[in-house]
Amino acid sequence: MTFVLGAFLSIDFWQYVAVTAGIYAIFALGLQLEFGFAGLLNFGHIGFMAIGSYTMAILIVHASLPMWLAALIAIVTAMLFGLVVGLPALRLRADYLAITTIAFSEIIRIFILNSVRWTGGPQGVLGFAGDYTDFSAALGRRLSSLTHISFDPDRVLLVLVWPIVLLIYLVLRRLTRSPWGRVMRAIREDEDAANALGKNPLFYKLQALAIGSGIAAIAGIFFSYQLLYLSPTSFEPLFTFFAWVIVLLGGTGRLGGVPVGAVIFAVIFAGTRFLEFWPLSLLDDGDRAAVRLIVVGLILIALMAFRPQGIFGKREELLLDR
Repeated sequence: MTFVLGAFLSIDFWQYVAVTAGIYAIFALGLQLEFGFAGLLNFGHIGFMAIGSYTMAILIVHASLPMWLAALIAIVTAMLFGLVVGLPALRLRADYLAITTIAFSEIIRIFILNSVRWTGGPQGVLGFAGDYTDFSAALGRRLSSLTHISFDPDRVLLVLVWPIVLLIYLVLRRLTRSPWGRVMRAIREDEDAANALGKNPLFYKLQALAIGSGIAAIAGIFFSYQLLYLSPTSFEPLFTFFAWVIVLLGGTGRLGGVPVGAVIFAVIFAGTRFLEFWPLSLLDDGDRAAVRLIVVGLILIALMAFRPQGIFGKREELLLDR
């Protein structure tokens, strides 16, 4: 119990939780745009995050590109993959689209697993964080001189992640409140009616999928620098469903609910790592790790039973495909 209390009072622990929440907030904002505004059941969102992470790492390690250029190319690459996948997949509806996207994410993961020359296969990728380490160290020294607070690499990453969350939120807020956003809502509510009014649903849904894929790539870039190591096991389908939990927790179609849902999720998911009191002390580390998934699952069940619209959502936002 002393260990658990000490872990929860540790600044390092809360820095880790805050960085994790920020990365998941970015990841889930892309999914919120796709589902909350365009009505797209994308169950393969993690595939685009993997494309962003590995494209950046490969360009740095094998092509010796600077960090900023590799990251930019990675984001554009993920958006192009979103368009390529979307052209055939978006002609499908509901569960068929979900199956197609989750299959795509598994194709990406298996390709990464078997492309040993470029990705390292199951051993993963190392050695891509040199420029970031120098950059974060310089930024940390600058921030320390201004605030007289010590900035280690995790704290610097925290300073970087949350302004990006705010920037993406503001951009999406502007987009979704524009005529473009109103068309997206119309397509989500009744695609046939939007088509009858002269709007091309496929064109708009492709845009939503491309933008959401680029945002997932940004999350993947930050995720890479949090771990400083990439492995195919970091991009399993389960992580897409973490984003779905965050979206549903905050409220479908509510951009502001995503950061709140991400913080709640991160505290629950990261905090349960330290549950070692009886009877959980009878379990080994692997079984205790599974407890985190059980807790998240129970919360999702309770949410769907008692407040399916989420914390900030409205029930009318659930009226999809009517």
